[in-house]
Amino acid sequence: MSAAVSAPSITVTHYTDPGCPWAYSASPALAALRWRYGRQLSWKLVTIGLTEDPQAYIDRGYTPVRQARGNLSFRRFGMPMAPTPRERVTATGRACRAIVATRLLAPELTNDVFRALQFTHFTTTELFDTDAGITAALDRVAGLDTTLIVGGLDDARVEAAYQEDRAQARSAAGGATEFQGKAAQTDGPVRFTAPSLVFTHSGGRSLEAGGFQPLEAYDVCIANLDVSLERQAPPEQAIDALRAFPSGLTTAEVAAIMALHLTDADADVAEGSLIDAVADGLATRTPLGDDALWLAV
Repeated sequence: MSAAVSAPSITVTHYTDPGCPWAYSASPALAALRWRYGRQLSWKLVTIGLTEDPQAYIDRGYTPVRQARGNLSFRRFGMPMAPTPRERVTATGRACRAIVATRLLAPELTNDVFRALQFTHFTTTELFDTDAGITAALDRVAGLDTTLIVGGLDDARVEAAYQEDRAQARSAAGGATEFQGKAAQTDGPVRFTAPSLVFTHSGGRSLEAGGFQPLEAYDVCIANLDVSLERQAPPEQAIDALRAFPSGLTTAEVAAIMALHLTDADADVAEGSLIDAVADGLATRTPLGDDALWLAV
């Protein structure tokens, strides 16, 4: 990517949680941002920690069946789903700690771990609030020492960093996210919902895009912070997108990256191009829920 050669100009603070279906559904837009601006954006993932105990969800009326059925409504965003009910409702705090542990011990793999936990939560019946479930998720991540991360989940440094994340995520009171009605107050302070993106320019200016937003909202924030950035055009072939994302992309993510200006993402066109890449020996297709994860060879 041409944008990848430039130094970061904007830091994107990404408030999120691997158990949130809205955060998962935003993946195509986030992939498109990474394609367009490359390393001109520096990403900082802050975990929200939606729940520490499954009882919090149970008290709100959630059941495994309700959660599985609820995920059906998110299929319209295109991310892989496998709506099979789990044996029980799960909390997200321990999975968030796995992300924080990775940020401390293998920071270059933080986003890969986040995505692996999302894929596990939305396409399997693993319980990602258990060490076994987290291990199953992290085993997806190439180059990660899963034992090191899981072994560090109860480390004091990890816990302190996680609590810092939770506090930062609960600082949305009075800001643009709350003003727009995209904040929440489920456990005391007003917090950012997942996904919330705060764009901060190296010169100090910041813009908030709180909660689930279309790609255009993120793009407008960036445009109003720095018009000197290089903005990479969509690729003509899916294989070009895959080569820029070594950990792989879903069909919807490739479609978002390939979408031309003022046109909707076309999953059929993207999938056709991906199939061509596999046929040519340039990519692989790994089934994932009701879709796939595609990787360049």
